[in-house]
Amino acid sequence: MPDSVATHLRLAPEALTRPFSPEQFNFSNTDDLEPFRGVLGQERAVEALQFGVAMPRPGYNVFVMGEPGTGRFSFVNRYLKAEGKRMATPADRVYVNNFDEPREPRALELEAGTAGEFITDIGLLIDNLLATFPAVFEHPSYQQKKNAVDRAFNKRYDQALDIIERMSLEKSIALYRDSSNIAFTPMLEGKALDEAEFAQLPEADRERFHADIAALEECLNEELASLPQWKRETSNQLRQLNEETITVALQPLLAPLSEKYAENAGVCAYLQAVQVNLLKTVVEQLVDIEKTDIPQRKLLEEQYCPSLVVGHHAHGGAPVVFESHPTYDNLFGRIEYSTDSGAIYTSFRQLRPGALHRANGGFLILEAEKMLSEPFVWDALKRALHSRQLKMESPLGELGRIATITLSPQVIPLQVKVIIIGARQLYYALQDHDPDFQEMFRVLVDFDEDIPLGDESLEQFAQLMKTRTTEEGMAPLTAAAVARLATYSARLAEHQGRLSARIGDLFQLVSEADFIRQLANETVTDVGHIERALKAKATRTGRVSARIIDDMLAGIILIDTAGAAVGKCNGLTVLEVGDSAFGVPARISATVYPGGSGIVDIEREVNLGQPIHSKGVMILTGFLGSRYAQEFPLEISASIALEQSYGYVDGDSASLGEVCTLISALSRTPLKQCFAITGSINQFGEVQAVGGVNEKIEGFFRLCEARGLTGEQGAIIPSSNVSTLMLDEKVLNAVRAGQFHIYAVRQVDEALSLLAGEPVGEADERGQFPAGSVNARVVERLRAIAEMGMGEEEKDEKQDKDEKVVKAVEEKPQKPVPAKEKKPRAQKSEG
Repeated sequence: MPDSVATHLRLAPEALTRPFSPEQFNFSNTDDLEPFRGVLGQERAVEALQFGVAMPRPGYNVFVMGEPGTGRFSFVNRYLKAEGKRMATPADRVYVNNFDEPREPRALELEAGTAGEFITDIGLLIDNLLATFPAVFEHPSYQQKKNAVDRAFNKRYDQALDIIERMSLEKSIALYRDSSNIAFTPMLEGKALDEAEFAQLPEADRERFHADIAALEECLNEELASLPQWKRETSNQLRQLNEETITVALQPLLAPLSEKYAENAGVCAYLQAVQVNLLKTVVEQLVDIEKTDIPQRKLLEEQYCPSLVVGHHAHGGAPVVFESHPTYDNLFGRIEYSTDSGAIYTSFRQLRPGALHRANGGFLILEAEKMLSEPFVWDALKRALHSRQLKMESPLGELGRIATITLSPQVIPLQVKVIIIGARQLYYALQDHDPDFQEMFRVLVDFDEDIPLGDESLEQFAQLMKTRTTEEGMAPLTAAAVARLATYSARLAEHQGRLSARIGDLFQLVSEADFIRQLANETVTDVGHIERALKAKATRTGRVSARIIDDMLAGIILIDTAGAAVGKCNGLTVLEVGDSAFGVPARISATVYPGGSGIVDIEREVNLGQPIHSKGVMILTGFLGSRYAQEFPLEISASIALEQSYGYVDGDSASLGEVCTLISALSRTPLKQCFAITGSINQFGEVQAVGGVNEKIEGFFRLCEARGLTGEQGAIIPSSNVSTLMLDEKVLNAVRAGQFHIYAVRQVDEALSLLAGEPVGEADERGQFPAGSVNARVVERLRAIAEMGMGEEEKDEKQDKDEKVVKAVEEKPQKPVPAKEKKPRAQKSEG
C-alpha cells in the first residue's frame, strides 16, 4: 500500500489521549478549595430524586438505578437526611396490653419524643402501686369497715343459732358448735349424756330424744337456709369495700397521668382500662400474698408497662433508615417467644419493631439485590405500601408452620417513602414481570455511568476530591495529582470528552496513594504517589496477563508480530479477571474450500460462541454476497476460528479481522502479522466502534515491546473509536518515537489495504474491480468455486448465454446522436 494512504490513516500522538495538566487548575493543592456537597454531573438523577421526595401522592416511591461506585447511595442518603431535617417529626408509638383480648395488643400514638417519658411514667406508677398496696388494706379505717361487715354476718348467724339453742334446751338437748360443725346432744338432769349413758335409757326416752333432735335439725336447716345468701352479700360488701378502697387509693396515682395525657384519647382510654384491671390485679397479686418486690414488679411490668415500637427526638425531623439486611423480620418486626417449663408463650412485651416501624413518617432505603433474595419480603412490602398499613405477623403463619399461640397486634398506619437502589437489569426485569412495580415505584432516578467534561465539571471534580480527602482524614492532593486522577477518570469512562461517574474507583485509588504517601512520610499526595498506586495495583492483579505474555513469548500461544501469512491475522480481545481487565491478542484464522456449507463459525458450532459473536460472523455472509457475488451464487465452504480460545467468546469486535482473514484466504493474499486489528462491521463493509479499545491496544503493545519494537508494528481500530482513546504513557512514548503506530479505518478496504500492504482495488460504476487487485481475485475465486458446482449442461448454457450477450453487443449498430443527447442515452444504456 502506498505510504501516503498509511500516513493518512495513521493517528497522531496527540489524538491518542486527552491530557490534563496542573495548569488547568487554579490551586496548588485541594486545601485551597471549597468542599463539594452535591453529586458530580448527575443533574437528571438529582432532579428526579427531588421530584420523588417532594411528591406527596401514594405510589411515588423511588427506584435509584445505576452502576455501583457512582455515588448513588451516598448522595441519596445525604440528600434524604437533609430533606428529613426540614420535615415534621412523626409520632412515637408503643404497644400496650389489651386487657379484654391479650392476643391483640393495642398500638398507642404519642407526640414525638414523649414515648420514653410515657414509659417512665408507667414505671413510676408501678413503683407507687407497690408502695401503696397492700399497705392501704392495713389502714385502721379499712380494718374497721371490714370488721363491721364481718360482725354483721356473724350477728345474723349467731341470732339463728340462739333460736335453735333455746328450743333445744326446752327439750333437754344441748347444742354444740365449733368453727365448722353444729351438733345436738341429749341431757339428763342438766348433764350431757355420752353414748353409753344414752344407751341405758329406756327405749321410749331414746325414741323421744331421736324425734326431738330430728325436729331440731330441721328447724336449724330452716333458720340457716339463708346462710349462702348472707355469705354472698358479705362477699359483695367486702368486694365493694375493696374496690372503693382501691379506687380511692388509685385516684392520686392515676389522676396526674390522666391530666398529663388528657389530650391523647388513646392514652386516656388505656389508663381507664388499667384502673379497671387493677381492681382485680391488686386483690389477686398484691394482697395477702407474700412475695418479694422483684417478682411483683416484674409481674406488673409484664401487664402494664408499654412496649416501645419507635421513639424519636422531639425535633429530629423525618427519619431516614437504611436496612442493610432486609429480611422479613428486620423489615416488618417479629414476635419473640419465651419458654417456661417447656411451655412456649409470648406477650405484647415481646414485640420487636422492624425498619418500617422506624422509617414510618420518613424514608426507607433498601438495596434491590438483597431485598429480592429474601423470601416473603417483596410481596409483603407491596401489600404494606398498597394498603398503607403496617402489620406485624409471622410469614410462616400463612403456611401453617406455627404450632403455638401467637399475637395479632393492631395494625399501624403506614406513611413511608421507599427508595430502592439497584442495577438497571433489575429495574427492567421488575417492570416486565411485576405489574404492581410500576404502580408503586413511579419515580426513576437514573445515575449515568459517565459525565460530560467541561470547566465546571472539572472544577467540581477537584472539589469532590477535596471533600473526600477531608472526610477520610487524608492529606490534600496537589494540582498535578488531581490532573492525573482526571486522566484516570477519563480512561475509566473510555472517552476523551467525559469523566467516569464511578467515583468509588477514584476514591479507592486516592486511598492507596495516600497510604504510599504515609510510607514516604510526605505531607501532600502528589502525582508520583498516584502513579505508584496505579503501578502497584497493576502488579497485584497482573499475574494472569503476565503469564499469557510469557506463553506467547515461549511459543505456547501462537501469535506472530512479524512476517506475513495467508488466512491469518491478529485480533484483539479483552479478558476480565476479577476487578482487572486487560487486552490479549488472539490469532484469527480462516480456510476456504468448494462446497455449500457457507461460512462456519467454529466457536458457535462447539457452543463457545455467544449470540453477539455469532451475529458478527453471520454478517460476513451478507457482506461477501453483496460485495462479490452479484453475478453468480455464493457457493463456498469456509470456517473461521479464534485460535487457542478455550472459553466463551462474545462480542462482534472480531468481525473486521475475520472478514480480512476470509478475504485473504479467498484471494490467497498474505496479511502482515505486525498488525493487530479490532472492529465490528456491518453488511456494507463499514467499520463500527467497539469497546475496550485501550486495553486491546496495550495488550498487543506489551507483546511487541517484549519481542522488540520494529517501527512497523501497530494496531488497527475503527475511526469512531478515536474519541475513546486514553492510552498508557508507554504506548504514547512509543508512538511519538515512531516505534509503534495506531491506524483508524472506516471501511473494510482500508483495513485490508493496511494488512495486505497493497491497494485492494475499488469497484467502478459497473461494480467491476481492477484486474489483478485483491478484490478482483476474490471475485475470480468465488466465481470458480461457484462454477465447480455446476453440471456440464449448466456450464454450456451459461457459456452460450454469455456468447450471445457478447455477440449482441458487438453487432448492435451505433447510431450517431447529437452531442446534447449522447450523454443521457449513454447513461440509460449503462443503467
